[in-house]
Amino acid sequence: MTRIALFGTSADPPTTGHQTIIDWLSQHFDWVAVWASDNPFKSHQTPLEHRAAMLRLLIKDIDPPRYNVGLYQELSSPRTLETVEKAKSLWPKEKLTLIIGSDLVNQLPRWYKVEDLLRQVELLVVPRPGSPIEEISLGELRSLGAKIAIASLYGPNVSSTAYRQHKDPTTLTPTIEAYIDREQLYECQDARREKLHIR
Repeated sequence: MTRIALFGTSADPPTTGHQTIIDWLSQHFDWVAVWASDNPFKSHQTPLEHRAAMLRLLIKDIDPPRYNVGLYQELSSPRTLETVEKAKSLWPKEKLTLIIGSDLVNQLPRWYKVEDLLRQVELLVVPRPGSPIEEISLGELRSLGAKIAIASLYGPNVSSTAYRQHKDPTTLTPTIEAYIDREQLYECQDARREKLHIR
């Protein structure tokens, strides 16, 4: 049975942290399906089509190249249950594992029809800086039917939020930074130009 990792992310913008996670997943799963999504618990600065385009570039830039990773934008949905149902129609006989960051563990019990969701996939939690994994939260998920594993990867201390709020381009790959400049996304880029006195 093929093991498929399902990794959706708001990717607003995708960072070197996302790239590290995708690279790690590609070494632990037979196939990695990635997509940009709208998180109903967040507001997004950038249209979904730009975030998907940046994710495609991020995947392409993984070095060495990973040939078991693909962008599946058709899986995108604000409701993860709908995403999983789409994935099951693509891979009806394969083992599906939903990848979430540890920052989502406490939020997950409030997701749409979470018990239906947890019956259809296993969970892999990627630890993130500032979001410790608490046993009581895992216990709540298990009581809802979750089958949970914790990734041996500790996510890098970079985030899309940090980029948007602190205007730090070091969280981005050069290709993503160039895309943001070209498409004139995020006020961060304008602020950085002002700081460097670029007109």
